[in-house]
Amino acid sequence: MAILNYTTTIDPHKTSGEVAAILARHRVQAIQTTYRDGEPSGLVFVVETAHGLRQFRLPVNVEGVEAALRADPQVPAKSKNRAQARRVAWRILKDWIEAQMALIDAGMSQIDEVLLPYMISQDNQTVSELYQARSGYLELEDHTRDAEGRR
Repeated sequence: MAILNYTTTIDPHKTSGEVAAILARHRVQAIQTTYRDGEPSGLVFVVETAHGLRQFRLPVNVEGVEAALRADPQVPAKSKNRAQARRVAWRILKDWIEAQMALIDAGMSQIDEVLLPYMISQDNQTVSELYQARSGYLELEDHTRDAEGRR
């Protein structure tokens, strides 16, 4: 099966607006589109969670999609380029955001739960970036110990 949305012709600017609109319908308070070389490269947004306002950063990995397009024998040669990868990457992000919001709408999850890897920490890194930088380890509070430190 070929990579999802590999035939799309929809401009990334249009899709980034669609993603912003989806997020706005889910109580996002501020949304910013980031750009690289005049093209949208991701979104940063703020939303109220059960733990207060939280900021999230959703990057669009065009390079990864381009590599996947190039490696996929079902994708025609004319579609194995950076411009198509950018269109495909944004459409995949839109589909993913729609799926995450469906989980929230169905009461199966909360926004901070489904988007946790993209939550921005105090040092401006996402949880995912912190996890990668620490070789797959995050320091979490250990709530299984009693007052004397015993489990």
